[in-house]
Amino acid sequence: MIPIQNIYYMLSYAFQTLQAENYKDLATENFHNTAELCAAILDKGIGIQLKHGLRRDYVSKSESLSTLQGKLNISESIKTQTMLKKQMICTYDEFSTNIQFNQIIKSTVLLLLKANITNSRKKSLRKLLLFFSDVNEIDLHFVNWDQQYNRSNQNYQMLIGMCYLVYKGLLTTQNNGTTKLMDFFDGQRMCRLYEKFLLEYYRKEHPELTANASQIAWQLDDTENQMLPRMQTDIMLSKNNNILIIDAKYYSHMTQQQYGIHTLHSNNLYQIFTYVKNKEFELRNYEHTVSGMLLYAQTDEDIIPNNTYHMSGNQISVLALDLNQDFSKISRTLDDIAKNFL
Repeated sequence: MIPIQNIYYMLSYAFQTLQAENYKDLATENFHNTAELCAAILDKGIGIQLKHGLRRDYVSKSESLSTLQGKLNISESIKTQTMLKKQMICTYDEFSTNIQFNQIIKSTVLLLLKANITNSRKKSLRKLLLFFSDVNEIDLHFVNWDQQYNRSNQNYQMLIGMCYLVYKGLLTTQNNGTTKLMDFFDGQRMCRLYEKFLLEYYRKEHPELTANASQIAWQLDDTENQMLPRMQTDIMLSKNNNILIIDAKYYSHMTQQQYGIHTLHSNNLYQIFTYVKNKEFELRNYEHTVSGMLLYAQTDEDIIPNNTYHMSGNQISVLALDLNQDFSKISRTLDDIAKNFL
C-alpha cells in the first residue's frame, strides 16, 4: 500500500506546478484517500486560477434575436418561423468562459462531489462552482484529453491533467439506477503515474543526465518494417557515453510462479533486452555502453528481485523500488541508481 503522501510527491514530479509555493501547504496535509488528495489539489489550483480569471475565448452562439447580430441564418429562421415573431436566428461569436477547458474542470468537480471526500472539501468545491455558472457541464467520456498547450493556456495543463486522473479514477457506472464509484487509482493509472514520476524525477533532480522517453528504431537488414511494434522507452538516461534504459513496471506481482518456482516475467525481460540490443547496434560506430533495467514497484511479496545479469555484452538489472517508505528513502534509491549504473 503506497502512502497517500507519497502519491502526492509522485504527482508533484509528474506535474511540476505542484512544487510551486502556492501548493506547499498540501505537502503537510494528511489525506484519507486519493480522491481527497486530488480534490485538494483541484480545490487549490482552481482557486489560484480564479485569481487570474477563467480563460475566455470566442465561442460561436446561435439564437433568436429581435435585432441583427453577427450572421443571419435565413434557412433556420424560415424553418423555425421566428420571423412571425419579428425575430431572426443569428449566429455570432461571443467572448465567453464557456470553453472546453472550463467545461472539463466544472464536470470533474461535479464528479468529485459524488466521491468519498470530506464535507468541508465538498463545501469548498461548491463555492468554486459558483464562478462556473456560465459554463456548461459536458460528458467526460467524449473529451479529447490530448489538449494542446502554449504560453497563453499552459497554466491549465496541471488542472486538466488532474481532471483526467479524477475522471479515469472515478469512472461512473450505472447499477440498478444508482451511481457506483470505482476504486480511484487502479493499476493502469498507477502504472502511468509511476512511469511519469520516475522520468520527471531524473529530469529535475539530476540535470547532469539527459532524461527522456525516446523511441528506439529497429535495426533492420533491409527496409521492410511493416507491422513492427513501436519500441517506446519509459525512461532513457544518458551521461557521457553511458546509456541506461529503464522500463518501469507497476504490477500486482513482481515475479511469475509455476510449480512453486519464481521467475522474472518473460515478456518484460525479452522487451528490455530487445531495447538494449537495438540501441547498442544503433550506436555501433560510437564508443558507448548501453545497459537496461526493469524497475518494479515493490509489492508485499516475499520474493523481491534484486539481480544483475550480463547478457551478450550488456548489463541487465532487475530491481524493486519500495514506494511504501519515507519519500527521502525513495529519493535516495533513485539517486543511487543514477550514481551506480551510469
